[in-house]
Amino acid sequence: KTAGGEQGGQQVAFLWAKSLGGDSAVKLLSKFGLLETCIDYACDSYQFEFAFELAKTGMKTKTGDIHYKYAMALEDDGKFQEAEDQFIKAGKPKEAVMMYMHNQDWENAERVAQQHDEESLAQVLHAQAKQAFLDKNYQQFESLLLRAQKPDLIVKQYQEAGLWVDALRVCREYQPARLANLQAEYEREVGSRGARDVSSILSQAHQWQQSGEYKTAVDCYLRVNNNNCRDSGTVLKALTEAAQITNKFLEGEEGFAAARAICPRLIEMKQHSLAAQTYLAVDLTKEAIDTFISAEEWGKAKKVAREFEPGLEVYVEERYKESLRRQGRADQLADVDIISALDLMCEQGQWAKCLETAKPHGPQVLHKYVALYATQLIKEGNTMKALNLYSQMGSPALPQNYNIYRRISMDVIASPGLSGPDAYSTWARLRNMLYKLTEGMTSGSDAGSATHYEFRVLLQIAHYCALRVVLAGIKGMTGLAANISCALLRHSDVIPADKAFYEAGVHTREVGRDSEAFVFLNHYLDIVEAIEDGSLDSLDYSDFGNTDFPQEIPLPAAAYLAPSEHEQVKEWVLAVSMDQSVEQVLPMDERGLYPSALVSPDSAATPLSPCIVSGYPVFGVPSQTVAFKRPGCVANRDDWNKLTMAAKLAPTNTDLQDVLGFISEWCGALPNFSF
Repeated sequence: KTAGGEQGGQQVAFLWAKSLGGDSAVKLLSKFGLLETCIDYACDSYQFEFAFELAKTGMKTKTGDIHYKYAMALEDDGKFQEAEDQFIKAGKPKEAVMMYMHNQDWENAERVAQQHDEESLAQVLHAQAKQAFLDKNYQQFESLLLRAQKPDLIVKQYQEAGLWVDALRVCREYQPARLANLQAEYEREVGSRGARDVSSILSQAHQWQQSGEYKTAVDCYLRVNNNNCRDSGTVLKALTEAAQITNKFLEGEEGFAAARAICPRLIEMKQHSLAAQTYLAVDLTKEAIDTFISAEEWGKAKKVAREFEPGLEVYVEERYKESLRRQGRADQLADVDIISALDLMCEQGQWAKCLETAKPHGPQVLHKYVALYATQLIKEGNTMKALNLYSQMGSPALPQNYNIYRRISMDVIASPGLSGPDAYSTWARLRNMLYKLTEGMTSGSDAGSATHYEFRVLLQIAHYCALRVVLAGIKGMTGLAANISCALLRHSDVIPADKAFYEAGVHTREVGRDSEAFVFLNHYLDIVEAIEDGSLDSLDYSDFGNTDFPQEIPLPAAAYLAPSEHEQVKEWVLAVSMDQSVEQVLPMDERGLYPSALVSPDSAATPLSPCIVSGYPVFGVPSQTVAFKRPGCVANRDDWNKLTMAAKLAPTNTDLQDVLGFISEWCGALPNFSF
């Protein structure tokens, strides 16, 4: 020690103790205070048996340390099994685990951890999983981390590696609470790079599809659009893939959502059949039908409704009709809905076609559209065309048509320019229309009603006006024509009063009956003045006390005559008023009444029947009366004889022959007279 120093002295003591062995060695080293130092030296010099011998007798607390150092030495020599034993004896099983992990002896590392240090097991599994991931053994990677109860590490590793398909799959299965956030992160990631790289989107979508992540695959395919891809073919391919995946694999809400995202885009690209197929795959039947409807593929729409949801057949039919109406295809519409087709023709103004199409469907249908056309004509101021229409189509006793018949009648009766021979056809058409109407009403619920009576009065007026224009053109018959005008004054509450009195005045003046003409035309002037004043309050009826002319009449909306004609009437009335030879009163018959009166205004007696030729009363004397088969149809024999004689003398006068033919139909022919 004096010559070799401290270290030299320790070595001498170590060798001396080793030569003694046993307790003697321990006592010797303890004497010099070198026991622990020599134990450490024995370990450092790989003399582990002597180290154990010293520790066993003199310092047992060092035993574990010796085992540990012995284990380290064995590990360095590659004697792993023996090293494991020493690590465990040293109370350091984790070191044995780490030894095996360092040498990637995963089986022994896991065994030691399970037997001696369970806390290290997760570390073993994690390290083994990391190596499996590097080796791309993903199945083992997942299995190990799942055993370590670390699904979050699986997700994280996949996410960092860009393996989103697997990351979302594991998250969905083992960490569903995180799925929404991870999905959003994925969408941000894909969205940020997807706009730049469509091929990466398609590749990613294919991976989702291959891994069975069908919903995510669909979402990925839907990211391909016109904003990031100019090739419409590529866009369509992506949509088609999405549709096919939906058709085969998606159900419930996922299927609904996918179809509603895919199909509108397919429809935009004219892929109606695939869109409809996709809707049907997820049981969105109405949407599938609407898809075919939007493509005007009505046969397919009807087939889908019939096979999948019969309750929608009516819906398809209505949409089909709407389409035909919108496109104005009335002919095709008629095949499925005749009423809608006829309505469409009306809207298009194809009235002739409408009526021709309506004819085979019965009078109710036909006359609905006749009435609509007539109403349109009347609104346009074409009452004569409306009259012609009913002359052609007939005038059935339909209550809904009564206002139309009434309006036509009143318009014609009030029309100017219908007093010449050319006007006969107009009056005849009105007469015939009203005759057919009143005959129809006779067998219906309106028989005998106030409305029936009203139209019978209009029929009488039309008959007398038609007859008057014929008689006015026949020599020697103008007196009868004048009588008709006087008789028509009893209907001056129907015929515009100024017109009725003007015509009666002019016609009586033409046959030299100036007294009557003066009274009538003077009253005409009073009516015109009342029209100008807008009130009938000041109208004087004192000249007509012995007539059956109504004293309560509607005020005509406008004067009948033009101003120039009106001035001529004024001048004539003024001139006659100065003529002392003209009596300015109406004549009276033996009854004390004006000859055309059927009854006195003050009498409660039943009115006499008017002559069907002159409109004057028929007194019922058999020798002077012609009675027809129809009750109430009578004629004064003189008037009737004049009419029939005129017909015999003018067989080519078709208008006159037509009048007699009508009387025969209306009143019933006399047994001894044929037309």
